[in-house]
Amino acid sequence: MSQSQNISSLARRLLLLAPHNSYRIAPYLQAAAELGVEVTIASAGKHSLVSAISEGLHIDFNDPDAAIALLHSVHLATPFDAVMGSDDHSVELASQVAEALGLPHNPPGAAAIARRKDKARACLQSAGVRVPAHFQLDLHHSLAGQINAVRYPCVLKPLAMSASRGVIRVDDEEGLLKAAARIETLLRDTKDEEEGRYVLVEDYIEGLEVAYEGMLDKGLLQQLALFDKPDALQGPYFEETYYITPSRHEIALQQAAHETVAAACQAYGLQQGPVHAELRMDAEGKLWVMEVAARTIGGECARLVELATGQRLETLVIAQALGQVIPQKEFSGGAGVLMIPIPKAGILRRVEGTLAAQAVEGIEELVISVREGHELVPVPDGASYLGFIYAVAEDAPQAEQALRAAHAKLTIVTAPLFGIEDRRDARS
Repeated sequence: MSQSQNISSLARRLLLLAPHNSYRIAPYLQAAAELGVEVTIASAGKHSLVSAISEGLHIDFNDPDAAIALLHSVHLATPFDAVMGSDDHSVELASQVAEALGLPHNPPGAAAIARRKDKARACLQSAGVRVPAHFQLDLHHSLAGQINAVRYPCVLKPLAMSASRGVIRVDDEEGLLKAAARIETLLRDTKDEEEGRYVLVEDYIEGLEVAYEGMLDKGLLQQLALFDKPDALQGPYFEETYYITPSRHEIALQQAAHETVAAACQAYGLQQGPVHAELRMDAEGKLWVMEVAARTIGGECARLVELATGQRLETLVIAQALGQVIPQKEFSGGAGVLMIPIPKAGILRRVEGTLAAQAVEGIEELVISVREGHELVPVPDGASYLGFIYAVAEDAPQAEQALRAAHAKLTIVTAPLFGIEDRRDARS
């Protein structure tokens, strides 16, 4: 029986909560179509040009009570079989909606912990799961009396932003004050009072990272893939680059990574759905939790999971939400993705060398996500990438080598960004 027949024969309906500009929507819609699952999108995008969003249900993510009431009334008329959130901005509300609808879900409190870095750190520390030493800075008060005991180097980060946005390593007090001011600027439009007021400060842990992708079913964690990050992320900013699978770390460390993520999920109280985690290994081989989120890996990196499992990640997530099992395929080669870094801020003029990069042996595809003429904003101020390069090879080292060779052939041509100065005050 095919995947589509297995699901569609049950006439399933899925409610997907997503910000109107989420790039996770399209992959979920494609996977659902292949499975024969009907999807209704709940989003704030009333005037979106994407028909599935504009024709869906329109909610205000900042008014969860009204959103839950609306979605519950729709459910009573035409019941949903599962509720999912597409990313960090929607998973907490999705858990609240699922609870109201009586559908399988993560406890809302657990989803809230997973979304907020300060709550997650405190929860894991109490549970004995290794996290960096940390505390909060109150940006609404003088920092002078708050930073006397800071140990350098340290890392500052917002409480709830993702994709390395606002994450800055500092090595001294002067750097800390500058970083805090920079993050405060990023937080000025934040709706949540706490998230706009406080910044997390934590010890910097030297070492390499791995990324973990898994799935929870009634509290039981299944590993889908473990990715090596071969380039050390040392700061001052932490832009992701290479993800390579299968992991080349020792089996004992790979098992420890799974056990660490499982312990974190248990500490949070997570029960259902996708899990994405980032772990850092120090010089002694100890694993430190950088993040455990109740969502899938972000962006186009989900395609790397498909290479590792033989199944689209969104297919696995939807099937699991509907109580179905989609068999995975054993992967014997190596695969990787490069999230093409933005070299500097400016206006993108062109990307040279794409044909040469695509011709490198092992390169499956090169995708430039930013159009010419658009502004490039690197981390920590931005939260997107120039594009992605995918490689498949006989083993992980060859996949990594192909990605590095392809990236070396690219030249990113930018133009300066000139602001328009408001001269009205000068004339008055």
